[in-house]
Amino acid sequence: MSGHSKWSTIKRKKGAADAKRGAVFTRLTREIVMAARDGGSDPNGNFRLRLAVDKARSENMPKDNIERAIKRGSGEDKEGIIFEQITYEGYAPHGVAVMVETVTDNRNRTVSDLRHALTKAGGNMGEVGSVGWQFDRVAYFSFPSTGMNYDKAFELGIEVSANDVLEDNGTIEIIAPVDMFKEIADRLHAAGVQPEEAGLRMIPKQEMELSVDQTVHVMKALEAIEELDDVQNVFSNLKMTEEALTALEAA
Repeated sequence: MSGHSKWSTIKRKKGAADAKRGAVFTRLTREIVMAARDGGSDPNGNFRLRLAVDKARSENMPKDNIERAIKRGSGEDKEGIIFEQITYEGYAPHGVAVMVETVTDNRNRTVSDLRHALTKAGGNMGEVGSVGWQFDRVAYFSFPSTGMNYDKAFELGIEVSANDVLEDNGTIEIIAPVDMFKEIADRLHAAGVQPEEAGLRMIPKQEMELSVDQTVHVMKALEAIEELDDVQNVFSNLKMTEEALTALEAA
């Protein structure tokens, strides 16, 4: 997973297209809306909402925007747009398996945009179930080791039956069963640790390793998909080597 974490860091350093296109607030708003819809409007009792609000605050989203998004999701705002979550499956270039999580108010637009992006890159959409069997759903957290050192994180991992606890270049990652997500979130929150990433993720059962040029080609295709307005998360079985990450950072 450390390769995925490094890729996220590279995109943040380069100022991902989200910031240029003003899409950060849109995506954060949709996450808050869905979290409030599924778990209620109280961040103290809704851990997904709490994390979404914390992330929105870290991105300097205005308080009024956050409150409006919560009201929209909880039903207090009856005029709000109705969103739905849809996960699509497909293949990126070179046969790399892809899972794309979206939040949309128009599924026809979403699937059309996604199909176009995949086809343009040399990939294709897949049927439901054609790709999903290659992934496991897990609880995932990453945070700076300055917030909690590896020994303490490893101890926490043992206590919550984590699948793995990793440290690389000052970033700690905890990968655990889905049903332990709230427990880990609560413990990190109590320790004053603010995750850089926290959520349920799809991790591949087996990664596909390609040449550096092919890997960069696929990573750019995945970036293009991530930039689509309705896309929230993109997961793949691509193995991200140090050489490919270095090449992408220099691109």
